[in-house]
Amino acid sequence: MATNIVEEFNAYRSKMNDKMLEDNNKILKRIFNLDTNAFMEGALSKKTKELLGLGNSLVLRCDDCVRYHLEECHRLGLTKEEVVEGMSVSLLIGGTIVIPHLRRAFEYWEALEENSKS
Repeated sequence: MATNIVEEFNAYRSKMNDKMLEDNNKILKRIFNLDTNAFMEGALSKKTKELLGLGNSLVLRCDDCVRYHLEECHRLGLTKEEVVEGMSVSLLIGGTIVIPHLRRAFEYWEALEENSKS
C-alpha cells in the first residue's frame, strides 16, 4: 500500500489542478505560472530551489507541498542524506510541531524509493 500513496497523490493533484484551471481564472493561472518560473534554473540550481521549497513547506506544515517537493527532489537525484539534512534545518527553524509532518515526509520518501525500484 505504501507505494500507492505516490500514485494516489499525483492522480488527485493532477485531477484537481485541471479542475481549478478549467475555470480560466487569471489569478490562478498567474500563480501557477509564477510557481513554475520560480523553480526554474537560475542563480540557484533547481535542486537548491526544491530543497528550499521543501524546507519552507515543512515549516508551514503543508503536507501536499512537502510531498510535491520531495518528489521533485527525488526526480532531480538528491540523495536521502541531502534531503534529510535539509529537513533537519526545517525542524530546527519550525520547532517540534514539524515532527508529524517530518514523519509523513519520511514515509513518502520511502514510497518514492520503492516506486523507483519497480
